[in-house]
Amino acid sequence: MPVLLKIDSSVDGAPSRTRRLTAGLAESWRSRGHDYTVVTRDLHRDPPPVMVASAQHWPERLRDGAQLDPALEAAQSSAIAELLAADAVVIGVPMYNYAMPATLKAWIDLVHVPGVTAPFDVESRPLAGRPAVLVAARGGTDDDGGFAHALGSLELTIGSGLGMHVRTITTSRTLADRVPALGEQLAEDELETALAQARALGATL
Repeated sequence: MPVLLKIDSSVDGAPSRTRRLTAGLAESWRSRGHDYTVVTRDLHRDPPPVMVASAQHWPERLRDGAQLDPALEAAQSSAIAELLAADAVVIGVPMYNYAMPATLKAWIDLVHVPGVTAPFDVESRPLAGRPAVLVAARGGTDDDGGFAHALGSLELTIGSGLGMHVRTITTSRTLADRVPALGEQLAEDELETALAQARALGATL
């Protein structure tokens, strides 16, 4: 039974571009057959714990005796298990102040563990080759290359670290309704193009 893990991090509800795009990809995924399922993780409604101890970054065998808070350890184990159970992942990445949301960074800190999900003392890459789609949106245009900045660390962590096959979908001008100079029609055209890309990937991942 193929499983898609859909991760949303936008603080907005229905108006969110990234939520519309991850939903479009998930809908296309489900349309492939009744056995194609989607697991949704909403990081805004259910925020993961932030990293408060360096021991969280390591498996127990490499913590030099340091102990994690039981609730934190349980949250990390659950997040890793959920990710490992997925055949594909789509992640909504709205850009806030030229960076990913704090909740998404907290999730990354939970699941990227050298020696468990990424190589360190052992060559451990259980997610190697699995597809991951990063769906990004920003308020302005991308004339300054901001998407490369916002997505760079995710591409490095998920691609180089976890070994997943990363693809990206981007849409901009989300503030066109407040900043007319951005062009509302251009914003809608970009969103439609991104939706078509998301649906195509959902049907082929």
